[in-house]
Amino acid sequence: MPTDLSEWIEIGRIVSPQGLHGEVRVYPDSDFPERFVKPGERWMLRAGAKELESVTLQTGRFLDGKGLYVLRFAEFSSIDQAELLRGAKLMVPVGDRPPLKAGEFHVMDLVGMTVIDGNTQETIGTVVGIANAGNDLLEIEPQNAPGQKILVPMVKAFVKSLNLQTRQIELLPIPGLIPDLSHAAE
Repeated sequence: MPTDLSEWIEIGRIVSPQGLHGEVRVYPDSDFPERFVKPGERWMLRAGAKELESVTLQTGRFLDGKGLYVLRFAEFSSIDQAELLRGAKLMVPVGDRPPLKAGEFHVMDLVGMTVIDGNTQETIGTVVGIANAGNDLLEIEPQNAPGQKILVPMVKAFVKSLNLQTRQIELLPIPGLIPDLSHAAE
């Protein structure tokens, strides 16, 4: 098991307890549901911790309509114990990433990519995160307004191209999708 945290990726975050018997609600950052339902060893990084801890997933189920999983770990059996897990990250070694088919990508690989306007070739900004709201939303920090964020749906209607080798995403923004933030930093 790698010990350097840079060799791990987050697959989900514990957002709250579920019920009275130690179950937790997890917001997934992975498109691979088996990570949340197949029993076995998992790794957790508690909020503020610097080291991972091994935990044993006993059961997991998806909550339809909520976009969350409910997990039960062998090590926790009360709401008080589950409450202490709030904000903990579920992690996997980078090497455990499932292989992808042509045209697929790992969502977290988009962070740090440059976003350009596919019509003008002007730089819009940099992807600083991914939000899930039905469709993945690119969180873009505009080049002309550091500290601000623009949310753009990661759908074919807006994404002209995505190139992992050049680390660029070309958008086809419709009017109003990218606000004019030229005066936001003033």
